[in-house]
Amino acid sequence: MPIINSSYQRPPGYLFNGHFETIVPSLFRKIEGVTYQREKIDTPDEDFLNLDWSKVGSDRVLIISHGLEGDSQRHYVKGLVKLFNQHQVDVLVWNNRSCGGEINLQPILYHHGASYDLDTVVNHVLGLAAYTEIYLCGISMGGAQTLKYIGEKGDKLPSQVKKAAVYSTPCNLPSSAATLKLRANAFYKKRFLGKLKNKIRLKAVQFPDLVDVSLLDRVQDFDAFDTHFTAKLHGFKDSQDFYQSVSADNWMEQITIPTLIINALNDPLLGPECYPVSLANRKEEIILEMPARGGHTGFIVKGEEFTWAERRFLDFLLSSQNHPVT
Repeated sequence: MPIINSSYQRPPGYLFNGHFETIVPSLFRKIEGVTYQREKIDTPDEDFLNLDWSKVGSDRVLIISHGLEGDSQRHYVKGLVKLFNQHQVDVLVWNNRSCGGEINLQPILYHHGASYDLDTVVNHVLGLAAYTEIYLCGISMGGAQTLKYIGEKGDKLPSQVKKAAVYSTPCNLPSSAATLKLRANAFYKKRFLGKLKNKIRLKAVQFPDLVDVSLLDRVQDFDAFDTHFTAKLHGFKDSQDFYQSVSADNWMEQITIPTLIINALNDPLLGPECYPVSLANRKEEIILEMPARGGHTGFIVKGEEFTWAERRFLDFLLSSQNHPVT
Protein backbone atom coordinates (compact mmCIF):
# COMPACT_ATOMS: atom_id res chain seq x y z
CA MET A 1 0.00 0.00 0.00
CA PRO A 2 -0.60 2.19 -1.73
CA ILE A 3 -0.20 0.06 -4.86
CA ILE A 4 -3.51 0.07 -6.73
CA ASN A 5 -5.05 -2.84 -8.53
CA SER A 6 -5.72 -1.17 -11.85
CA SER A 7 -9.20 -0.92 -13.34
CA TYR A 8 -7.88 -0.74 -16.91
CA GLN A 9 -8.75 -4.00 -18.61
CA ARG A 10 -7.56 -3.96 -22.19
CA PRO A 11 -7.55 -1.82 -25.32
CA PRO A 12 -9.62 -2.51 -28.45
CA GLY A 13 -8.71 -5.79 -30.12
CA TYR A 14 -6.82 -4.21 -33.02
CA LEU A 15 -4.26 -2.83 -30.55
CA PHE A 16 -2.85 -6.25 -29.87
CA ASN A 17 0.48 -5.39 -28.20
CA GLY A 18 2.31 -2.57 -26.46
CA HIS A 19 3.77 -1.19 -29.68
CA PHE A 20 0.39 -0.90 -31.39
CA GLU A 21 -1.09 0.60 -28.21
CA THR A 22 1.66 3.23 -28.37
CA ILE A 23 1.96 4.01 -32.08
CA VAL A 24 -1.64 3.96 -33.32
CA PRO A 25 -2.97 6.67 -30.94
CA SER A 26 0.15 8.76 -31.54
CA LEU A 27 -0.44 8.77 -35.28
CA PHE A 28 -4.22 8.74 -35.58
CA ARG A 29 -5.99 9.91 -32.41
CA LYS A 30 -7.60 13.35 -32.80
CA ILE A 31 -9.20 15.57 -30.16
CA GLU A 32 -11.50 18.24 -31.54
CA GLY A 33 -12.74 21.45 -29.95
CA VAL A 34 -9.66 22.54 -27.98
CA THR A 35 -8.47 26.11 -28.53
CA TYR A 36 -5.75 27.95 -26.69
CA GLN A 37 -4.81 31.46 -25.74
CA ARG A 38 -1.04 31.78 -25.83
CA GLU A 39 0.98 33.69 -23.28
CA LYS A 40 4.75 34.18 -23.49
CA ILE A 41 6.64 34.56 -20.22
CA ASP A 42 10.27 35.32 -19.47
CA THR A 43 12.61 32.90 -17.73
CA PRO A 44 15.23 33.96 -15.17
CA ASP A 45 18.01 33.31 -17.71
CA GLU A 46 16.56 35.70 -20.33
CA ASP A 47 14.80 33.07 -22.39
CA PHE A 48 11.06 32.52 -22.75
CA LEU A 49 8.36 29.87 -22.36
CA ASN A 50 5.15 29.67 -24.37
CA LEU A 51 2.12 28.88 -22.23
CA ASP A 52 -1.13 27.72 -23.81
CA TRP A 53 -4.24 28.39 -21.72
CA SER A 54 -7.74 26.94 -21.95
CA LYS A 55 -9.85 28.72 -19.35
CA VAL A 56 -13.40 28.19 -18.15
CA GLY A 57 -13.38 30.75 -15.32
CA SER A 58 -12.37 28.42 -12.51
CA ASP A 59 -10.39 29.00 -9.33
CA ARG A 60 -8.70 25.62 -9.94
CA VAL A 61 -6.07 24.98 -12.59
CA LEU A 62 -4.36 21.93 -14.05
CA ILE A 63 -0.77 22.44 -15.28
CA ILE A 64 0.28 19.90 -17.92
CA SER A 65 3.88 18.97 -18.81
CA HIS A 66 4.19 17.23 -22.19
CA GLY A 67 6.50 14.47 -23.41
CA LEU A 68 9.73 14.36 -25.40
CA GLU A 69 9.39 16.38 -28.63
CA GLY A 70 5.76 17.00 -27.79
CA ASP A 71 3.83 20.21 -27.23
CA SER A 72 0.36 21.48 -26.41
CA GLN A 73 -1.07 19.97 -29.61
CA ARG A 74 -0.37 16.33 -28.76
CA HIS A 75 -3.45 14.11 -28.44
CA TYR A 76 -2.62 13.11 -24.86
CA VAL A 77 -2.46 16.79 -23.89
CA LYS A 78 -5.62 17.91 -25.66
CA GLY A 79 -7.57 14.99 -24.23
CA LEU A 80 -6.77 16.17 -20.70
CA VAL A 81 -7.50 19.78 -21.59
CA LYS A 82 -10.93 18.97 -22.97
CA LEU A 83 -11.86 16.61 -20.14
CA PHE A 84 -10.83 18.94 -17.31
CA ASN A 85 -12.47 21.93 -18.99
CA GLN A 86 -15.69 19.93 -19.13
CA HIS A 87 -15.39 19.55 -15.36
CA GLN A 88 -14.89 23.28 -14.83
CA VAL A 89 -11.12 23.33 -14.33
CA ASP A 90 -8.85 25.80 -16.12
CA VAL A 91 -5.89 24.21 -17.90
CA LEU A 92 -2.41 25.52 -18.66
CA VAL A 93 -0.08 23.61 -20.96
CA TRP A 94 3.51 24.82 -20.96
CA ASN A 95 5.70 24.13 -23.96
CA ASN A 96 9.28 23.18 -23.19
CA ARG A 97 11.97 25.39 -24.70
CA SER A 98 12.10 24.92 -28.50
CA CYS A 99 8.75 23.11 -28.46
CA GLY A 100 5.40 24.54 -29.51
CA GLY A 101 6.53 26.05 -32.79
CA GLU A 102 9.21 28.52 -31.75
CA ILE A 103 12.92 28.01 -31.15
CA ASN A 104 14.15 29.44 -27.85
CA LEU A 105 16.84 32.08 -27.37
CA GLN A 106 19.46 30.50 -25.13
CA PRO A 107 22.01 27.84 -26.17
CA ILE A 108 20.22 25.19 -24.11
CA LEU A 109 17.12 23.27 -25.23
CA TYR A 110 15.23 21.14 -22.69
CA HIS A 111 15.49 17.70 -21.08
CA HIS A 112 13.90 15.31 -18.59
CA GLY A 113 15.35 17.22 -15.66
CA ALA A 114 14.21 20.71 -16.69
CA SER A 115 12.17 21.17 -13.53
CA TYR A 116 13.52 24.72 -13.29
CA ASP A 117 11.19 25.71 -16.14
CA LEU A 118 8.22 24.05 -14.45
CA ASP A 119 9.15 26.06 -11.35
CA THR A 120 9.01 29.24 -13.45
CA VAL A 121 5.56 28.24 -14.72
CA VAL A 122 4.19 27.47 -11.25
CA ASN A 123 5.56 30.74 -9.86
CA HIS A 124 3.92 32.62 -12.72
CA VAL A 125 0.56 30.99 -11.98
CA LEU A 126 0.92 31.78 -8.29
CA GLY A 127 1.64 35.39 -9.18
CA LEU A 128 -1.72 35.66 -10.92
CA ALA A 129 -3.44 35.13 -7.54
CA ALA A 130 -6.36 33.58 -9.42
CA TYR A 131 -6.22 29.97 -8.21
CA THR A 132 -6.81 28.40 -4.83
CA GLU A 133 -5.92 24.90 -6.04
CA ILE A 134 -3.22 23.84 -8.49
CA TYR A 135 -2.86 20.30 -9.83
CA LEU A 136 0.23 19.12 -11.70
CA CYS A 137 0.29 16.39 -14.27
CA GLY A 138 2.84 15.08 -16.72
CA ILE A 139 3.07 12.53 -19.48
CA SER A 140 6.26 10.60 -20.26
CA MET A 141 9.15 13.10 -20.01
CA GLY A 142 6.74 15.65 -18.55
CA GLY A 143 5.93 13.17 -15.82
CA ALA A 144 9.61 12.95 -14.93
CA GLN A 145 9.87 16.74 -14.82
CA THR A 146 6.82 16.86 -12.56
CA LEU A 147 8.11 14.21 -10.13
CA LYS A 148 11.51 15.89 -9.97
CA TYR A 149 9.95 19.29 -9.33
CA ILE A 150 7.70 18.23 -6.46
CA GLY A 151 10.48 16.11 -4.98
CA GLU A 152 12.97 18.98 -5.13
CA LYS A 153 10.48 21.29 -3.45
CA GLY A 154 9.60 18.73 -0.78
CA ASP A 155 7.93 20.41 2.18
CA LYS A 156 8.62 23.81 0.57
CA LEU A 157 6.14 23.12 -2.22
CA PRO A 158 3.61 25.98 -2.50
CA SER A 159 0.51 25.15 -0.47
CA GLN A 160 -1.74 25.78 -3.46
CA VAL A 161 -0.26 22.73 -5.21
CA LYS A 162 -2.53 19.99 -3.93
CA LYS A 163 -1.86 16.83 -5.96
CA ALA A 164 0.13 15.48 -8.89
CA ALA A 165 -0.43 12.69 -11.40
CA VAL A 166 1.84 11.25 -14.09
CA TYR A 167 1.71 8.38 -16.54
CA SER A 168 4.04 6.53 -18.91
CA THR A 169 6.82 8.13 -16.90
CA PRO A 170 10.53 7.21 -16.87
CA CYS A 171 10.95 7.43 -13.10
CA ASN A 172 14.46 6.07 -13.61
CA LEU A 173 15.97 7.69 -16.68
CA PRO A 174 18.94 5.31 -17.17
CA SER A 175 16.53 2.37 -17.25
CA SER A 176 14.24 4.07 -19.77
CA ALA A 177 17.12 5.24 -21.95
CA ALA A 178 18.37 1.65 -22.16
CA THR A 179 15.12 0.55 -23.82
CA LEU A 180 15.95 2.69 -26.87
CA LYS A 181 18.88 0.39 -27.58
CA LEU A 182 16.52 -2.54 -28.18
CA ARG A 183 15.94 -3.56 -31.79
CA ALA A 184 12.19 -3.71 -31.12
CA ASN A 185 12.25 0.01 -30.28
CA ALA A 186 14.05 1.18 -33.41
CA PHE A 187 10.92 3.05 -34.59
CA TYR A 188 10.87 5.27 -31.50
CA LYS A 189 14.62 5.86 -31.59
CA LYS A 190 14.55 6.94 -35.23
CA ARG A 191 11.53 9.20 -34.73
CA PHE A 192 12.88 10.98 -31.65
CA LEU A 193 16.43 11.28 -32.95
CA GLY A 194 15.29 12.77 -36.25
CA LYS A 195 13.34 15.52 -34.50
CA LEU A 196 16.09 16.26 -32.00
CA LYS A 197 18.76 16.44 -34.70
CA ASN A 198 16.68 19.08 -36.45
CA LYS A 199 16.58 21.07 -33.20
CA ILE A 200 20.37 20.93 -32.97
CA ARG A 201 20.69 22.22 -36.53
CA LEU A 202 18.42 25.15 -35.67
CA LYS A 203 20.43 25.85 -32.53
CA ALA A 204 23.65 25.77 -34.57
CA VAL A 205 22.26 28.50 -36.82
CA GLN A 206 21.73 30.68 -33.75
CA PHE A 207 25.12 29.79 -32.25
CA PRO A 208 27.52 28.71 -35.03
CA ASP A 209 30.35 27.69 -32.68
CA LEU A 210 28.17 25.92 -30.13
CA VAL A 211 28.35 22.31 -31.35
CA ASP A 212 29.97 20.27 -34.09
CA VAL A 213 26.99 19.62 -36.38
CA SER A 214 29.13 17.37 -38.59
CA LEU A 215 28.70 14.74 -35.86
CA LEU A 216 24.94 14.58 -36.43
CA ASP A 217 25.19 12.35 -39.49
CA ARG A 218 27.32 9.86 -37.53
CA VAL A 219 25.08 9.78 -34.46
CA GLN A 220 22.90 6.68 -34.61
CA ASP A 221 21.78 6.23 -31.01
CA PHE A 222 20.79 8.21 -27.94
CA ASP A 223 23.99 7.52 -26.01
CA ALA A 224 25.96 9.30 -28.73
CA PHE A 225 23.41 12.07 -29.20
CA ASP A 226 23.15 12.79 -25.49
CA THR A 227 26.93 12.69 -25.02
CA HIS A 228 27.77 15.01 -27.92
CA PHE A 229 24.79 17.33 -27.70
CA THR A 230 22.45 17.09 -24.68
CA ALA A 231 25.27 16.74 -22.15
CA LYS A 232 27.44 19.35 -23.86
CA LEU A 233 24.67 21.94 -24.04
CA HIS A 234 23.49 21.42 -20.46
CA GLY A 235 26.74 20.96 -18.57
CA PHE A 236 26.99 17.20 -18.04
CA LYS A 237 30.05 15.02 -18.65
CA ASP A 238 28.39 12.51 -20.96
CA SER A 239 25.11 10.66 -21.53
CA GLN A 240 25.41 8.46 -18.46
CA ASP A 241 26.22 11.41 -16.22
CA PHE A 242 23.19 13.20 -17.67
CA TYR A 243 20.83 10.24 -17.17
CA GLN A 244 21.95 9.62 -13.60
CA SER A 245 22.04 13.29 -12.60
CA VAL A 246 18.53 14.27 -13.71
CA SER A 247 16.66 11.01 -13.03
CA ALA A 248 13.44 11.76 -11.13
CA ASP A 249 13.93 8.95 -8.62
CA ASN A 250 16.80 10.91 -7.06
CA TRP A 251 14.12 13.16 -5.54
CA MET A 252 10.94 11.07 -5.28
CA GLU A 253 11.59 10.13 -1.65
CA GLN A 254 11.00 13.78 -0.73
CA ILE A 255 7.53 14.10 -2.33
CA THR A 256 5.00 15.45 0.18
CA ILE A 257 1.70 15.58 -1.75
CA PRO A 258 -0.53 12.75 -3.01
CA THR A 259 1.01 11.66 -6.31
CA LEU A 260 -0.40 9.10 -8.71
CA ILE A 261 2.00 7.22 -11.00
CA ILE A 262 0.48 5.10 -13.78
CA ASN A 263 2.95 2.97 -15.73
CA ALA A 264 1.72 0.10 -17.90
CA LEU A 265 3.63 -3.14 -17.51
CA ASN A 266 3.82 -3.52 -21.30
CA ASP A 267 5.20 -0.01 -21.89
CA PRO A 268 8.00 -0.52 -24.46
CA LEU A 269 9.88 2.59 -23.28
CA LEU A 270 10.09 1.82 -19.56
CA GLY A 271 12.69 -0.44 -18.00
CA PRO A 272 12.22 -2.37 -14.71
CA GLU A 273 13.49 0.47 -12.51
CA CYS A 274 10.73 2.77 -13.80
CA TYR A 275 8.19 0.99 -11.58
CA PRO A 276 8.85 2.34 -8.04
CA VAL A 277 7.23 -0.53 -6.15
CA SER A 278 9.49 -0.34 -3.11
CA LEU A 279 8.96 3.40 -2.74
CA ALA A 280 5.19 3.11 -3.05
CA ASN A 281 5.15 0.32 -0.47
CA ARG A 282 6.78 2.51 2.16
CA LYS A 283 5.64 6.02 1.22
CA GLU A 284 1.99 6.91 1.55
CA GLU A 285 2.18 9.92 -0.77
CA ILE A 286 3.09 7.72 -3.76
CA ILE A 287 0.15 5.87 -5.32
CA LEU A 288 1.40 3.42 -7.95
CA GLU A 289 -0.89 1.85 -10.53
CA MET A 290 0.55 -0.69 -12.99
CA PRO A 291 -2.01 -1.86 -15.57
CA ALA A 292 -0.99 -4.93 -17.54
CA ARG A 293 -1.85 -3.12 -20.79
CA GLY A 294 -1.68 0.45 -22.05
CA GLY A 295 1.60 0.77 -23.89
CA HIS A 296 3.28 4.18 -23.79
CA THR A 297 0.74 7.03 -23.63
CA GLY A 298 -1.97 4.68 -24.88
CA PHE A 299 -4.76 3.42 -22.58
CA ILE A 300 -7.40 3.63 -25.31
CA VAL A 301 -10.96 2.60 -24.42
CA LYS A 302 -13.14 1.23 -27.22
CA GLY A 303 -15.79 3.72 -28.34
CA GLU A 304 -14.65 6.45 -25.92
CA GLU A 305 -13.26 9.89 -26.72
CA PHE A 306 -11.08 9.99 -23.62
CA THR A 307 -8.53 7.43 -22.56
CA TRP A 308 -8.70 5.50 -19.34
CA ALA A 309 -5.62 7.36 -18.05
CA GLU A 310 -7.24 10.73 -18.66
CA ARG A 311 -10.35 9.76 -16.72
CA ARG A 312 -8.18 8.24 -14.01
CA PHE A 313 -6.35 11.56 -13.64
CA LEU A 314 -9.68 13.36 -13.34
CA ASP A 315 -10.89 10.95 -10.69
CA PHE A 316 -7.68 11.14 -8.68
CA LEU A 317 -6.97 14.85 -8.86
CA LEU A 318 -10.50 16.07 -8.21
CA SER A 319 -11.52 13.44 -5.65
CA SER A 320 -11.37 14.09 -1.92
CA GLN A 321 -9.83 10.62 -1.64
CA ASN A 322 -6.12 10.20 -2.32
CA HIS A 323 -6.30 6.85 -3.98
CA PRO A 324 -9.81 5.69 -4.81
CA VAL A 325 -10.09 2.49 -6.79
CA THR A 326 -12.12 3.18 -9.92
